[in-house]
Amino acid sequence: MAGCAAPSPVASPIPSPQTSASSPPVSSPTASAGTLPEIDHVVIVVEENKPASSILGNADAPYFNKLAADNALATNYQAATHPSLPNYLALTSGTTAGIKDDCSPGADCTARVPSIADTIEKAGRTWKMYAESMPAPCTAKNSGLYAVKHNPFMYYPGVTDNRASCEAHVVPFTQLSDDLKSAASLPNYVFISPNLCNDMHDCPVSTGDAWLSEQVPKILDSPAFTTKNSLLVITWDEGKGDNNAVSTVFAGPAARRSHESSVAYSHYSLLHTIEILWGLEPLTDKDKNAAVMTDMLK
Repeated sequence: MAGCAAPSPVASPIPSPQTSASSPPVSSPTASAGTLPEIDHVVIVVEENKPASSILGNADAPYFNKLAADNALATNYQAATHPSLPNYLALTSGTTAGIKDDCSPGADCTARVPSIADTIEKAGRTWKMYAESMPAPCTAKNSGLYAVKHNPFMYYPGVTDNRASCEAHVVPFTQLSDDLKSAASLPNYVFISPNLCNDMHDCPVSTGDAWLSEQVPKILDSPAFTTKNSLLVITWDEGKGDNNAVSTVFAGPAARRSHESSVAYSHYSLLHTIEILWGLEPLTDKDKNAAVMTDMLK
């Protein structure tokens, strides 16, 4: 896989979560930070390389379209850039960290910036990255249907420099079933990357939709969602070419029902929404200034 130049970008330091932002967050027109609900868990599933126009209304994605109709759908949500990896970094750190391609983690491809994992841990919350087909925890190389470029936490030294901690937090997707058994065992923040087939990257939309139809009910029926106020987010990393609008749905008890939002949102908005919900300081100006997705929440 080609290397990439990854200069150390200037990014916001990690401030104390108890400190207020220096300027108020950008909110959607229909709600304010004062009305935000208490949310226990946020589970994010990222699919691959499909603009919203190829998913919404597509007969090959019946499950996702039903989920979108029954819950909260963002109809004006934009990915950050191309290709995949910078979008995953934007979702989890508020910056692309100077990375412009799908390089593998290493000296020339490192995101030397704070990530949401850092702020979540500082706030006393828990997190895990679940990567489907990853052969072992904290794997930094491609393996079969596992693509490390879809596992952003392997690019942050704050995660990978402590091997034991990395192995405890960046785990194969097979561990999710055990963690879903109780609300206490499921981390507060969950990031899920399906493998290259089930994320629609190498396989048809119908394959990814079938995977969602199997996995999403397990999440929504788990104690974390039936006994707690939790949020499931399904989005895509990027669209195609100039069309970088992607489908994004909020589901679960914290999401509004049968709602469509036309507010201009982005990957930075999703990150900022989580930060606002949990009182975390924004990581960069990009997420700090992004609209908060409050109208998608109950």
